[in-house]
Amino acid sequence: MAIAKPTEPTSCLVFGASGFLGAHVLAAAWNRARRLERAERTRIVGASRVPDAAPHHWRPREAVEFRACDATTDALERALDELRPERIVNAAALSRLADCEREPELAERVNVELPERLARWTARHGARLVHVSTDLVFGARLPTTGGFSEADEPAPVSVYGATKARGEARVRAQDPRALVVRLPLLFGDSGGRALGASDSLVAAVKRGEVPLLFRDEWRTPLDVSNAAEALVELAYGDASGVLHVGGPVRLSRVELGHLVLRAAGKKSAELFQLVRAGTRAEAGLAATRPSDVSLATERALGLLETTLLAPREALARRAAGLFRTIP
Repeated sequence: MAIAKPTEPTSCLVFGASGFLGAHVLAAAWNRARRLERAERTRIVGASRVPDAAPHHWRPREAVEFRACDATTDALERALDELRPERIVNAAALSRLADCEREPELAERVNVELPERLARWTARHGARLVHVSTDLVFGARLPTTGGFSEADEPAPVSVYGATKARGEARVRAQDPRALVVRLPLLFGDSGGRALGASDSLVAAVKRGEVPLLFRDEWRTPLDVSNAAEALVELAYGDASGVLHVGGPVRLSRVELGHLVLRAAGKKSAELFQLVRAGTRAEAGLAATRPSDVSLATERALGLLETTLLAPREALARRAAGLFRTIP
């Protein structure tokens, strides 16, 4: 199958396409087109500052186009005008907490100004925007039973969370039809790059390290493929506002780590030798890592056909090869 000609409008444009989540969003978009037998009529483009960083086994040149684009520069609007996307999934972010604390100006450009510019373009051209945000816009106070809902006001404790909250507000101000999707901690296959909450842990253990996992940090984790499938479904829908797409089970970081290591073949008796359960204060991170940012997902469950899987089930499915990626 030949790549769509550049003069054709883009069905789905993914920013942050070489990242942990972005690569899976591209896979989910292609799988959707193939499942609906629209692959030959669907143009999918992944934009990234360093497109070669995407896993090569997810880079089918005849299925998905990759574009080099530094979206923090004027190249963003030029790329948008050329590609004319019908829908955009923005998975680009400066997401490591330490990087944001060290480089707050870069965090502002990537997490605030970039989504604002995308929303301004989609509002002007009638395109669809799904902007990815984070559970870490919360943290300064504890959630009520069941987790934070979309009606709860953001109250972050880190530069990352604060910039993502401002990015959300800019998107909604520029394009009221846009959808902001807050995702939780993600785990899953990173294409051998040791990214995400599971691959990074397994890689550290293989190196002989004994990672510290927090017993006082609670999240609603979700497999990255599962999150990507939900994002693509939402990109082809019409929901607007804010939506929480999290896993159905609230877990501490150490509980998730134990599930990951068991799925990797480790025995239960080994777990407390392979990782160390500790606190955020022990790591000097109590001020910037919140104790509980669990998300309530009732609205998402009412909108999505995609089933949001508990980590135990997602890990079992992945071990059985049941998650689809681009061949």
